[in-house]
Amino acid sequence: MSDTRPIKLACRNVWKVYGRRPGYYFDSRGYVIDPDALAERLRAEAHLPAVVDATFEVATGEIFVIMGLSGSGKSTLVRCLSRLVEPSAGEILFDGKDLLKATGKELIELRRHAMGMVFQNFGLLPHLTILGNVAFPLKIQGKPVKEREARAREMIALVGLEGREGSYPHQLSGGQQQRVGIARSLAVGPELWFLDEPFSALDPLIRRQMQDEFLRLQRMLRKTIIFITHDMGEAFRLADRLAIMRAGKIVQIGRPAEIVLNPADDYVAQFTEDMPLLRVIKAGDLATPLAGASAPDQSVAADASLEELIPRLASGVGAFAVLDTGAGAPALLTASSVLAVLEREQKRRTRS
Repeated sequence: MSDTRPIKLACRNVWKVYGRRPGYYFDSRGYVIDPDALAERLRAEAHLPAVVDATFEVATGEIFVIMGLSGSGKSTLVRCLSRLVEPSAGEILFDGKDLLKATGKELIELRRHAMGMVFQNFGLLPHLTILGNVAFPLKIQGKPVKEREARAREMIALVGLEGREGSYPHQLSGGQQQRVGIARSLAVGPELWFLDEPFSALDPLIRRQMQDEFLRLQRMLRKTIIFITHDMGEAFRLADRLAIMRAGKIVQIGRPAEIVLNPADDYVAQFTEDMPLLRVIKAGDLATPLAGASAPDQSVAADASLEELIPRLASGVGAFAVLDTGAGAPALLTASSVLAVLEREQKRRTRS
């Protein structure tokens, strides 16, 4: 399925290099940079290429997940995107405007009004109530007291903490504190939302609940989101598309189904080998145009996992009309397509 939504953020050939003179390596007049060769040279000359030639686009309303192991460069990359860390080279376009050319004052205004950020460390102010924490960015904007408190109450209710406005951070659980962090970042109505490992400090059950909450909020708000994680299950559950990083370089970008069905290399294949295909692949991933044929009586949503369809297939259903594929008309999913994935999954398990 093609995505025709406008591009909110474009990252083009972005590098972040640590060392004595990183700028020396990017005077590219007269030659084209070979990313792999340059990264190797940088390492040989006592420099650390933390981000290597990162290029991707994020559509409006998309959840774009960047994932990789510790040290892969994913957190450095997301900080480059917001210029919390200054890139060494490249372009970062926000609504077509190059953020690397923005002045300090312009960046402050963008962060106050257009960008929201949530990090693993909740970063709540312990001397402020929940209402005060959520309203704080609006206070920085100079909003009147009544306006900012009304907005803060709205966001607190949105994340399910209505009635706790007068509590202090230490009186809340870890999951509740992260909800406050999310509410605070949403208070300014950001167009672009950065989340860097926001749930990794939480217990597994609470983490799952926060993922559910995150998806609920996204269905309501349709934010453009860049989400950083090292957890494969979390990445595949949340992503519209995801990028996998290794040693500072993006090695593959695609929808979850594309990643597991067609890994770019052995690293990606090993990285994703434990992901259950029937949970990752959705009905819309396998759907094909009806091509003039009548739609089957049985229908299914495009985002339904194949796992959900197994009981219906077992009862004898031979095909489904797949709804909401973005094409404006139902598509077709046959039982044989689902069974082919099931057979592939069984072979994967046998090999492992």
